[in-house]
Amino acid sequence: MPRPPKTFFTADTHFGHANIIRYSKRPFETVAEMDATLVSNWNATIGPDDDVWHLGDVAHGTQRAEAILARLNGRKHLIWGNHDSGTVRTWPGWASSQAYAELKLDGRRVVLFHYPIAEWNGFWHDSLHFYGHVHDKFTPTSLSCDVGVDVWDYRPVEFSDIVQTISGLTPPARPAARG
Repeated sequence: MPRPPKTFFTADTHFGHANIIRYSKRPFETVAEMDATLVSNWNATIGPDDDVWHLGDVAHGTQRAEAILARLNGRKHLIWGNHDSGTVRTWPGWASSQAYAELKLDGRRVVLFHYPIAEWNGFWHDSLHFYGHVHDKFTPTSLSCDVGVDVWDYRPVEFSDIVQTISGLTPPARPAARG
């Protein structure tokens, strides 16, 4: 019996981007090795009925990366990153494509944006914020987390795994209440 569909998150795959190996100290010798590992890890993690929210910076260059997108399992949703051109944003392989999204998962609001934000919709009511862009350079909190491949062993991460990982962390700094 197949398992029920799950919701996964990822960011900053940078398919085809040779310099990201050096910039982010990725453990790959070549861009071909990086791309092959990212595709293999994705497809070993994601089932055909799973939803995957990619929080930006899918690729560097478009033609080769569009072919890679077609090989990835799941229903793929894009939150635009700074490296995602208009062409990338309109590829037919996306189930949805937008700058920002809010989901409701397990009764919690989840705010999705490529960039980390200091305060988000529902911040005062324990909503979560997932982002990319920073390549493991920001400290996660009990409510916010970088979902990029550089943080999660070069593969998408399931919602419940993120929540379990961040639940014991320090809450985000909250500004003083306004009176």
